[in-house]
Amino acid sequence: MKAREFERKFDEGKEDITKYLDVANARRSGQEQKRVNVDFPVWMIRLLDKEARRLGVPRQSIIKVWVAERLEKTS
Repeated sequence: MKAREFERKFDEGKEDITKYLDVANARRSGQEQKRVNVDFPVWMIRLLDKEARRLGVPRQSIIKVWVAERLEKTS
């Protein structure tokens, strides 16, 4: 299918276009993951874990959100 036809189908909204997408290999630009190791003092880990339990989320989620918030403020 040509891009123009795909765009037309999308814009019309009459047909489910997901059958034309390869979602198994879809990637969000700029959202690729890269693993890093960071060492934290034990007291920080304890406080992070306490906050994670309170919110019902993994420790890693809190770290990601807090780092992202800080980076947005500095941009």
